[in-house]
Amino acid sequence: MELPFAEPYRIKSVETIRRTTRTERERAMAAAKYNLFNLRSEEVFVDLLTDSGTGAMSSAQWAEIMLGDESYAGASSYYKLKAAVKEVMGFDFFLPAHQGRAAENVLMSTLIGPGREGAGKVVPGNSHFDTTKGHIESRGARALDCTVDEAFDPELERPFKGNVDLGKLEAVFTAHKREDIPFCIVTVTCNTSGGQPVSMENIRGVAALCRRHGVPLFLDAARFAENAYFIKTRERGYADKGIRDIAREMFSYADGCTMSSKKDGIVNIGGLICFREEELFRRTSTYNIMYEGFNTYGGMAGRDLGALSVGLREATEFDYLEARVGQVARLGSKLVEYGVPVMKPFGGHAIFVDAKRFLPKVPKEEYVAQTLGVELYLEGGVRGVEVGTLLADRDPDTRENRYPALELLRLAVPRRTYTNDHMDYVAAVCANVFARRESIARGYRILRESEILRHFTVELEPAR
Repeated sequence: MELPFAEPYRIKSVETIRRTTRTERERAMAAAKYNLFNLRSEEVFVDLLTDSGTGAMSSAQWAEIMLGDESYAGASSYYKLKAAVKEVMGFDFFLPAHQGRAAENVLMSTLIGPGREGAGKVVPGNSHFDTTKGHIESRGARALDCTVDEAFDPELERPFKGNVDLGKLEAVFTAHKREDIPFCIVTVTCNTSGGQPVSMENIRGVAALCRRHGVPLFLDAARFAENAYFIKTRERGYADKGIRDIAREMFSYADGCTMSSKKDGIVNIGGLICFREEELFRRTSTYNIMYEGFNTYGGMAGRDLGALSVGLREATEFDYLEARVGQVARLGSKLVEYGVPVMKPFGGHAIFVDAKRFLPKVPKEEYVAQTLGVELYLEGGVRGVEVGTLLADRDPDTRENRYPALELLRLAVPRRTYTNDHMDYVAAVCANVFARRESIARGYRILRESEILRHFTVELEPAR
């Protein structure tokens, strides 16, 4: 008999969670102004809002917490992380930051400018993450999406739907002056377009174009290990290569990267900015010291630096990645079995439910994916997050809503946190809402919103 798959870890500590009643959830959702970010954690049964900083650390990581060196400068914990960055990512120069968006702020202050100095500048990439786009647009620049068209067809089965369209990228380079393109960014995996991976061939092609036009290339490496896993399992010529070897090759084509270490670093807080060249590292360190802290801690405690040094290595173990990506796929397979429309193929960190096909009666002006997110919470206490019109924000010039091609509800699975029974529960909740989808015809309207990154704090009310 072939042995069934089993997770390559065992549970040493547990946290009690409570399943609320429908009445309690209705009251909580109204108090939260129909914004899932405003819910208290104890009001949520299965929390799939994000995989950022919500994973479970290993016993080896907790040991590093106790060993943390909290010296202001030159802490031993920093040098442990420096060794891990070199081993796993191949970079000699890096700056720690307290999280990914802080790393973006520091890097973009160097490459674009610290204020509104980006007017007329463009940053091409593949479906920029929300904070990436926010940092670009807040500086007066524009984020240009060069993702392949296949990414916007949820039903299309392609192995690397996060790829950059090289023709689109070439068109950006030829349409703009070199000085108006501070850098190009490739997100691996591409979160906003459904958690889809980028192939090594595509990274190599983007790098060649960037070199030809003299444009620096950076990776948004929050989920680099999952991207390396997909390269190993889907791309020709990589089946026999180790995850770290693949990761180092990915990074070898880039001038540097930003990383939210709260994803594939498997820690609760932290970020990185890595550099190929010392000169840019030195320029950027000025802003890191201003915004984050001294170069050897950068807004992180020594204990967190140590835990990250372990997490980078653990995240690049094949057995761990097979279990992690496999659990996400289990959820996706269950949803497909129930007829729920989802983005295909399944992503590495999340299942993205196609809200347009799920709730065809809800007008796009009433925030379809957000409506679906509210319904899942009311049905079973499951919290996801909208990746659609709210997240797309308003056009900076016209202040009109931007309606993206994809209107998705992301169900992001924390690392090593929930069991497969939880995935089955989430799938059943989705199935129950799907069974009554014809009765859901109205969504929500905005009461109050921020000028940028509105989805975090928006307040809504039911549309009438």
